[in-house]
Amino acid sequence: MIDTPRIRRTPPTMLRPERPTVSRLSDLAELTGGTASRDAEVTGVTVSSSDLVPGDMFVAIRGVNRHGAEFAAAAAANGASAILTDAEGESIAEPAGLPVLVVPDPRGALPLVAQAVYRTADDIPLLLATTGTNGKTSVTHLLEGMLTQIGVIAGASTSAERVVAGERVVAGLTSPEASELHALIARMREKNVEAFAVEVSAQAVTRHRVDGVVWDIMGFTNLTHDHLDDYGDMETYYQAKAPLFHADRSRRAVVSLDSAPGERIAAEADIPVTTIATRGIAAESALAKADWIVEVTREQQSGTSFRLTGPAGSLETTVPVIGAHMAANAGLGIVMMLEAGYAWDRITDALGDGIRAWVPGRTQLVSGSAGPAVYVDFGHTPDAFEKTLAAVRRVTPGKVIMLFGADGDRDATKRYDMSRTAVEGSDITVITDHHPRFENAASIRRTLVDAARDVDPAHEVHEVSPPEAAIETAVSLAGEGDAIVWCGPGHQNYRDIEGTQWGYSARELARRALIAAGWDAPERVWPNPYND
Repeated sequence: MIDTPRIRRTPPTMLRPERPTVSRLSDLAELTGGTASRDAEVTGVTVSSSDLVPGDMFVAIRGVNRHGAEFAAAAAANGASAILTDAEGESIAEPAGLPVLVVPDPRGALPLVAQAVYRTADDIPLLLATTGTNGKTSVTHLLEGMLTQIGVIAGASTSAERVVAGERVVAGLTSPEASELHALIARMREKNVEAFAVEVSAQAVTRHRVDGVVWDIMGFTNLTHDHLDDYGDMETYYQAKAPLFHADRSRRAVVSLDSAPGERIAAEADIPVTTIATRGIAAESALAKADWIVEVTREQQSGTSFRLTGPAGSLETTVPVIGAHMAANAGLGIVMMLEAGYAWDRITDALGDGIRAWVPGRTQLVSGSAGPAVYVDFGHTPDAFEKTLAAVRRVTPGKVIMLFGADGDRDATKRYDMSRTAVEGSDITVITDHHPRFENAASIRRTLVDAARDVDPAHEVHEVSPPEAAIETAVSLAGEGDAIVWCGPGHQNYRDIEGTQWGYSARELARRALIAAGWDAPERVWPNPYND
């Protein structure tokens, strides 16, 4: 088995303005209606004591198991100038000796405070956001690449990374906390960023991470089975995203009709909406209604060519990722740029020879010129599995091997359908571990294996743990012309095991497994957490 050391993951770095301004705690108290124990100067805001820099206000919020105020002493040691918390947190934080601003709901007050501290109410970049179950990360990366391609200084925030005018750092949360979001916007203003593309999750809405921000363009990809551990049912999940399509949240929207909820989003929005649909994915009724149509013209391992047609004209180009769903993502991004005010001729002139964008961990080819093709993908829903496997099947002459695991302590209701789509879309299935968190990894695997065998008792299924051994098994089962699709880890550079994030890269493990089997592989993949 491939030998990889266990290395604790280094926490992501928060990008913040290089020239912070000074706010008074007394002014922030007046703004929030809170009470300050004494005055202080504040130059930044953070919810993480480990990411804190001198002058920051530390925001201490009650969590599921602990109160953030328990970290007040650590925040003080790192140079915090004040604490924002509730009445419970005030008494816990008192020994740290810092000035305290007390409000009834610190999380609810955080966006207002962050906006004031970072001065982001005015003079900010164009804001283009994308939400949906699948595809929002890809759309955001494609937007950042395409905006750059047409000559715009761009920024991005995704589950993979934060980008400011070409500067890239690994991301923490899918959607940043309000403190990080406003710090990013302020940093972008300093770097003369013209347009900022942001991935917005349902949790970002319900947990107030994007409160106080009005998006210039809001894009919608789809709504499929996921996050029912948070929302209970699909209607509640839908209602978590729906507010983004109202005037207090967004100015305009571009909505994909590739999934049925898209039509409902478009109908219920109270802002101008432009619609788009993809031939081969959307229902015929949706294609008949859509303003813009995406049609795939060619699929290869190196990318997907497509035609985008709508009121402004037609564009033929290629996105450097396989799959009709990736053409759909690119088409959505292009129409969002048009709706944001960028001229159609400017877009078509720049993109006509192909889209130059990097989409980390999304059907990412990590193998060499000979041997089986190995793709690493972030997909972790039945819908994502289905689309990715179908895309790989269309460009693979041999058999398709599916390697995947399921998240622990997350939506368990989708696990049966994850196994079902894996079995239906592959010739061989290898089931392994992903992020077990505090759940028993063997129990998760057993659920997946049982489901796979229930779907098709004759299907070849292998249960292999840990993932280092699983990818070696998958490679041993593959030959020239075959393909391996490793779904789950994608761009991520860690595994979450019992509350600790350990350095880990599926891309690097795949590379090493190919070399060990005698196949070609790239010299390196990024990032490699093993530091060798």
